[in-house]
Amino acid sequence: SDLNRNMIPVLSGRTMTVRLRRIAMPVIYVSIREGNTPEQKKRIAAGIHKAMIDVMGLPEDDYNQVFLESSADNMIFDPNYFGLYRSPKAVFIHMFFNHRPAEMKAKLFETIADNLVRDAGMRREDVLQSICETAIENWWAMGRTIDKETGLDSRMAKPAGAHA
Repeated sequence: SDLNRNMIPVLSGRTMTVRLRRIAMPVIYVSIREGNTPEQKKRIAAGIHKAMIDVMGLPEDDYNQVFLESSADNMIFDPNYFGLYRSPKAVFIHMFFNHRPAEMKAKLFETIADNLVRDAGMRREDVLQSICETAIENWWAMGRTIDKETGLDSRMAKPAGAHA
């Protein structure tokens, strides 16, 4: 896409304008079945985080993941969901962050799946993902500073064309 990752399209009447988007830290919940090793959980976490850095431009320390482990009795899903076999090693990744363009979210989904197949040895069919977008005012973290000029987290690079 031609959209800078720090810009979002805004439809206003009959015209399309582009404005800076404000960034909120993501929070990721990873639901997995009990029995994964700490090393496997670290590989899954790293694959998700690397995709968020590469696709969304997040700072490396913007890392908020919670792993939720369930017994087989408490992780119930159709093993043939969408006509594809899902193994007991299926992972459900639930991502919470503020609005992003559709093409960025699609790229994020693909990049996470690619990373988990390559780096965590997972089957692509066992990676299930969802995004819940929330308004910027629904986020708070002590110590975070916002660049008054851009509205971005001050640790993020300014968008192309912004004044230094």
